[in-house]
Parts: sequence; structure tokens; C-alpha cells
Amino acid sequence: MAANELEGKTALITGASSGIGEASAGALAEKGANVVLAARRKGELDDIAQAIESEYDREALIVPTDVAEEGEVESLVEETVERFGGLDVVLANAGMGTTEPVAEMPTESYRTMIGVNVDGAFFTARAAIPHLKESVGNLIFMGSFAGQYPRPNAAVYAATKWWVRGFAHSLEGSIGEEDVAVTVINPTEVTTEFGSEGGTSMEERFEKGEVTSPKEIADAVAFAASQRPPNTTSEIDLYRRDKFEHF
Repeated sequence: MAANELEGKTALITGASSGIGEASAGALAEKGANVVLAARRKGELDDIAQAIESEYDREALIVPTDVAEEGEVESLVEETVERFGGLDVVLANAGMGTTEPVAEMPTESYRTMIGVNVDGAFFTARAAIPHLKESVGNLIFMGSFAGQYPRPNAAVYAATKWWVRGFAHSLEGSIGEEDVAVTVINPTEVTTEFGSEGGTSMEERFEKGEVTSPKEIADAVAFAASQRPPNTTSEIDLYRRDKFEHF
């Protein structure tokens, strides 16, 4: 992909305050896009925006957002379009997970995961689709290996990712004829803060280089975002090489 493949485009990233979202914002800015950073942690977003503007000379707009709140997501998209005049790429990346056994899972944990992983993906897509139709843009969902195979120790988290994957492919069938590209990216373990809600994060569990890095996922995001009509990258599986060993 050319260095300026996304020149003049606008990309919105949810869950942008760390990990895959942060790395993806940098990868899209490196390809020429202005970026909109959405997450709940304003301080982290401020730092990331400053780094992007300094390193890539692209505009980085921060919009603190809880994706589980539909009104906040609608305001996020409205502010994006008002600032940049349109929307070309959306990465629905916000997600979280806990590993309590189902029989012991508090209702609050269950509803929080559904709110962020499922409702957040839906609200983001619903608000963005009209603008992506105008720009013949790209809608990218962050899926998971857990959305393709059983995850015995995280049944509810896995169910949310099965939902995201089914939603993404079904959307692909319903809006592809209007030239909106839809992609779902499925990583295995990535060295991020993921998992910290329930105890040990992926950053703490794995040494650098032992599993996939956020930058490697961000490269896949940038590749998906570069696809132009009539093509789309429907699904990208980015697995650790030994992932199937336990099967």
C-alpha cells in the first residue's frame, strides 16, 4: 500500500486510548488519514493525539466516548463529520472481557461486556453507515479467534465476538451493493491491556515477541482500510503460529 493511500481521508477509531486502537490510529495516520480518537480516557487520548500530529503531521481529533451509550456514539459521528466534512474509515475496536465462570458471573459484568462489545459495535455501525455510503468507505470490526472457536474459560466474551463476526458478515451482505466495504479482523492473543478488567492483562501474561503485537494488527487494519471498490477484504485471521497446537 502506498504511503499516501489514505491521503485526505478521515478515519474514526473506537477504543483508541491504548493497544490495537492506538496502534491503528498511528497506522492510518501514517497512510495519510486524519484520525478521530474515541474512548473513555481523555488523558490517554490527548497524549496519543499529540504524538500523531507531531509524528505524522495529520489532524487528530479526540472525542471522549462511552460506546455503550448510543447518544454519545451519535455525537461522536456527528462531531467527526462536522469537523472533516465526511467519514471514510471506521474501526469498531472498543472491547473488553472478563473470565468469570458463567455460574459465578455478576449480572453487572455480563451487561458491561454486552454493552461495550455488542451494543458498542451496533451503535457505531448504525451511526456511521449513512456517511460510509456517501464516501464508499470501509467499516472494520475487531473480532477475535474467540468469535470462531469455543472459548471454554470465557463463554460470554466469546459469544459477543461470535455476534460481532455474524453482524459484520451480515452487514457485508446488506450494504455491499452500496459500495460500503466491511471487514472483520480476528486476532489471537495480542500484547495489550486486554484482560486487565478480570485480573492479568495480555501485556503481563506474555513477553514481547511471544504473541502478536498491536502494530501487527494495525497493519491489517490499514490494509483493510485501503481497499477500494469493487473490492473488500472480508475477513482477516491473524493467528499466533502455534495457536492450533492444543487442538
